[in-house]
Amino acid sequence: QVQLVESGGGLVQPGGSLRLSCAASGRIFSVVFLGWYRQAPEKERELVATITRSGSSNYADSVKGRFTISRDNAKNTLYLQMNSLKPEDTAVYYCNADIRSPLQRNYWGQGTQVTVSS
Repeated sequence: QVQLVESGGGLVQPGGSLRLSCAASGRIFSVVFLGWYRQAPEKERELVATITRSGSSNYADSVKGRFTISRDNAKNTLYLQMNSLKPEDTAVYYCNADIRSPLQRNYWGQGTQVTVSS
């Protein structure tokens, strides 16, 4: 009964900010957060940001300088701070992680909608 649940999405005006959370719950032996993805209407899913085991991060060119990925391992939670939001950021955002419980498998969150509109 391990699951990955996202929250924090919503409607925001251009230039605004949102902070997304992705919490892993259940009988977790270990979790390795991999990153955030998004899927806009009529587009394929794209990688937004990655985070390594050591904590280093990488971003899609479209979000560099505006988004920040981070994690709190003690809380089994992944975050995505989104600043200076643009209408082009409108999408369903998903987190991705490898969770051992005790066997490792890849998990996706259910997705949280982010809408950037005036």
